[in-house]
Amino acid sequence: MSDQGAAYRLQRDVDPERDHIRGGGREGDLVTVVSYGDFLCPYCRRLLPVLARLREALGDRLVYVFRHFPNERAHPGATLVARAAEAAALQGKFWPMHDRLFQREPPLTEPVLLGLAGELGLDMDRFAADLGGDEVGKRVEDDIAEGRANGVTGTPTFFVEGARYDGAWDFYSLLEALNRPVAVRVKHAGRVFASLPASGGLVLLLAAAAAIACANSPLRAGYRAIIDSTLVLGSPRWLSMTVGEWCSEGLLAIFFLLVGLEIRREMTAGTLTDRRAAVLPVVAAIGGVIAPALLYTALNHGTPLEHGWSIPTATDVAFTLGILALLGERIPAGLRVFVAALAVVDDVLSVLILAIFFPRSLEVTWLAGSAAAIVCLFALNRWRVYVTWPYAIVTVALWVTLHDAGVHGALAGVLLAAFLPTRPAPAAAPLLAQAATALAALEYAERELQDKNSGGGEGLRVDQEPVWDWASRNLSAASERLLSPADRIERAVAPWSAYVVLPLFAFSATGVSLNVDVSTAGAARILGGVVLGLVIGKPLGISLASWLAIKSGGAVAPGGVSLRQFLGAACLCGVADTVALLMADQASLPGAASAIAKIGCLLGSFIAACVGTLVLVTRSRRPA
Repeated sequence: MSDQGAAYRLQRDVDPERDHIRGGGREGDLVTVVSYGDFLCPYCRRLLPVLARLREALGDRLVYVFRHFPNERAHPGATLVARAAEAAALQGKFWPMHDRLFQREPPLTEPVLLGLAGELGLDMDRFAADLGGDEVGKRVEDDIAEGRANGVTGTPTFFVEGARYDGAWDFYSLLEALNRPVAVRVKHAGRVFASLPASGGLVLLLAAAAAIACANSPLRAGYRAIIDSTLVLGSPRWLSMTVGEWCSEGLLAIFFLLVGLEIRREMTAGTLTDRRAAVLPVVAAIGGVIAPALLYTALNHGTPLEHGWSIPTATDVAFTLGILALLGERIPAGLRVFVAALAVVDDVLSVLILAIFFPRSLEVTWLAGSAAAIVCLFALNRWRVYVTWPYAIVTVALWVTLHDAGVHGALAGVLLAAFLPTRPAPAAAPLLAQAATALAALEYAERELQDKNSGGGEGLRVDQEPVWDWASRNLSAASERLLSPADRIERAVAPWSAYVVLPLFAFSATGVSLNVDVSTAGAARILGGVVLGLVIGKPLGISLASWLAIKSGGAVAPGGVSLRQFLGAACLCGVADTVALLMADQASLPGAASAIAKIGCLLGSFIAACVGTLVLVTRSRRPA
């Protein structure tokens, strides 16, 4: 799943030998702000008084770093002005030139730049030579390239303590972000953690480890009492499930909502839109489901344990993509795209397996209710209803009817994702006009009140004027138009899914006792079936299916990916998904077989992660 809440971080730390740094003349509690700016950007100029107030308020605590990000298309000549600042820097005058460039109104032509250099007492021959030289040009180009890699798309863009600041630009908001009270520090720490490639997988792993620790310690009785306790909503005959069941069937609806949105995005605007590009991950995902299922079935054929064939079929994309991200530049982008697309198809197959092979005794009346709820979702979509609460109400009804019909209620999330409306991307110009008009009206009202207050007014405030409400409504409308309901819901629930829903499910589902007698009949077979299905079946199915698809001409290999890298990624796909734990519960295995299967998921996932990483870090010589 894509991590919508991840924060951009600087890929290169501040370097006193290279970066232009102002302030920070003392040891101790310093705060670093890196600004990507454009000397011709009017918004950078409008923020100069704010930055001056911040330096005055924080003194030497504030370490201010300036990096170039000239936008030549929007501000012709911006690159030349940035070069002029770097030419002055070669003579030790960056900050005096920085201040003069921002104080001087455009246009800043070459004669104007030469005049400013003369005012600073620079060596004019050297300045003129440096202005057109390769050294300053490369420095500006390097800043631009780094800015784009850091997620900079416009100016000004700020990074506070290495993390991109996406908050308000007014003085008090920036001051709070820099002073960092406890709440801001917690939020900043959360953003930093979320920016880690494997943060979601790490939380999931910790939750699973905590569950195993509780289930194999003196806390076992309390742990089981909590997970097995009954939680009733309404009448006991209506919705009565254990806490564990609520976690698997209730909370997982949020996870399946994100799965559905991911599938939908890839099919409409992602990798799965191009037939030839989509064939390989589709075929590979199918092979990655069939092979471990066959391997498991071969080991458990003719026994009640064979119903667990689906357990080793699901891939955990959070762990897999997290490991690929941690390996950095040695992993080509094409391999990440392939694995992400494979995981989307794998999610589709997991949903179909749950819906088709693991329904409970079906109740036709409740199925009719589910159909009615789906019709309502369709109608809301066709009527272009963009507010989210009608969808939420209908989805709750859909969940209830699916649950009472004998179908896993979490599938309501996938169905909701299919009907959430999208909107065409808006033109920027009308929204810019709307936002600029609202802010200009606020600025005009603010100046009028300042004049009145200086003339003996009684502390009039702009936020008490009617224009404040009008402007805030227009700004909110312009902001909300940038995101469709599907986008807003995905952005809102993605962090909850990664850091609350899946960890709670893992905590409720993986609390199995390791004191399991594997000498009992069938124990070794189910353990071997799951482990071998993940460690051998998954990569074998993915690799064999991909090879057949490529050799037949129906698909093409991802560009720039070596055979060893492809095999390593296929091995990583053996890391089991949380859905595998759900399938272990749904398979109705006898006795302690479900607990043994979950142990097999954990053991197989660990082996698959180690093998895949080892294969990937070994240098490959020949491309696939």
